Amino acid sequence: MKGAPEASHFAAGLGLYAVGRATGREIVHFLCGTSGLYQPPMQEDKGDSGKDDAPRAEDGREASGGVSQPAPAGRPGGIGGIPGNKPAEGPPASSDTRVFSRVVPVVLAVALFMENMDSTVIATSLPAIAEDIGTTAIALKLALTAYLVSLAIFIPISGWMADRFGARNIFRIAIGIFIVGSLACAASGSLGEIVAARFLQGVGGAMMTPVGRLVLVRTTPKRELVTAMAWVSMPALIGPMMGPPVGGFITTYFSWHWIFLINLPIGIIGIVAASMVLPKVPGGGAAPIDLVGFALSGIAASGIVFGLSVVSLPALPPVVGVLTLATGCLSLVLYIWHARRAPYPLLNPRLFRNPVFRASIIGASIFRIGVGAVPFLLPLMLQVAFGLSPFHSGLLTFVSAFGSFAMKTAAKPVLRAFGFRSVLIFSGLVGAVFIGMNGLFTATTSHVTIVLVLFVAGFLRSIFFTSSNTLVFAEIDDREASQATAIAAVTQQTSIALGVAIAGGVLEQVAWFSGRPLNASDFSVTFFIVAAMAAFSVLPFLGLAPTAGSAVSGHGGKVRLGFKVRGTRR
Repeated sequence: MKGAPEASHFAAGLGLYAVGRATGREIVHFLCGTSGLYQPPMQEDKGDSGKDDAPRAEDGREASGGVSQPAPAGRPGGIGGIPGNKPAEGPPASSDTRVFSRVVPVVLAVALFMENMDSTVIATSLPAIAEDIGTTAIALKLALTAYLVSLAIFIPISGWMADRFGARNIFRIAIGIFIVGSLACAASGSLGEIVAARFLQGVGGAMMTPVGRLVLVRTTPKRELVTAMAWVSMPALIGPMMGPPVGGFITTYFSWHWIFLINLPIGIIGIVAASMVLPKVPGGGAAPIDLVGFALSGIAASGIVFGLSVVSLPALPPVVGVLTLATGCLSLVLYIWHARRAPYPLLNPRLFRNPVFRASIIGASIFRIGVGAVPFLLPLMLQVAFGLSPFHSGLLTFVSAFGSFAMKTAAKPVLRAFGFRSVLIFSGLVGAVFIGMNGLFTATTSHVTIVLVLFVAGFLRSIFFTSSNTLVFAEIDDREASQATAIAAVTQQTSIALGVAIAGGVLEQVAWFSGRPLNASDFSVTFFIVAAMAAFSVLPFLGLAPTAGSAVSGHGGKVRLGFKVRGTRR
């Protein structure tokens, strides 16, 4: 083990340097050639232009005398492009469109990174915060749970809010609410204050993620959606991994208050950038709000998330978690019964009739259960079983973020060559194997080996979620995009909470059966069980056609490697 800490610190520093250089190249690349204030090439609101262009409605139809008419044949239906599973036709995207399809995802990704990292950043700072406000670290876990519950309640209504008031407006307001919640967290002096402040933060975060993804889907051509989704998918993968080491570093060398205060400049930059770059998608086209559905979906999602959080990380008696979990499941059944009869359900279960949408949601949720367990199990194993410090273990686990970044440029050509179905099956199976490989680590395992395994695991996870997140919208009409984003976000939060709950429950049971204190072998068994569960994520994708989502991937059903072997012609 001699020299291992130095090696891991060097590896982390080298990776951070590489990411910084790569990010700089990307920023220069997509901003190169633009002059002055960046102007998005796809503005939707032309009412103030003074031109006679017919305004475009959000569902991809042209208004003519107040009556919606279908768009002409051969023209993309909606801003998202052509629905269906035929490859998009037409001329290649212009340079302005390509620049736009990169600028928008980066702006959205910065804001979403702030939200995703904040969901885990206080995990390593709980003892310091608890001591400062006069409570215990166990009780303070209610602040973590309050954030997740707030997300679960308000995510379902985010799509309706975007349709009613405009996606860009709601996105900026969401960042503003998040900033106010962050300032309230920093000013908190008691348990009740910080729990309430975290709940307010969750309101902003609930609107930020699905609405940001909705903006992306509605303003990005189909042919560019994979690359754009790769950028937006990275915060969800990097943020939770980066949160613990960043939180530990700030708390150790500064003050825990800066964990929240750092969101102020980032949020302000995000609001300004969104105002400059994001197109103004007009609102007003929403159906009447489903208040009964909002109440039932909020109780269902919050009950499930809160119940799983309490069961897995007991800050309250376990019976409270069981009762709220049962209430959430009952409300879910009632919501499905209501949604099938409501004319305008908040979250329309009829979307699951689309086999591509159904497979992407179910498959990603199962895989996310395994992935959601890793940020909980791996740092715990490195610290409890291997004796590493919180900061040192955080540096090791953060390596997977570099793998996620490396995937960004590979996603589009890989999907074009092999298609969604093959990529998801391969990355799901091999990704599950790499989750299980965490269980093979021991206290004597070289940190270089751990770094390599986590790097590859991050790459596989990233390409899986980029593919599944894109496939959600590949064959969904633009009019259904807002509900699709809300459903995807709700299932994402629920599956992550379920992953932590399952991992915590399995680990506790394995340790109880062994009859000895928690050790490395208990973590190994838990990792193997979680990996086996993640492997089942490929089952929904087996029934997909090889050309599923081809309008987005460009895959024609046959494997195309995208290169030719040159040699002497005989």
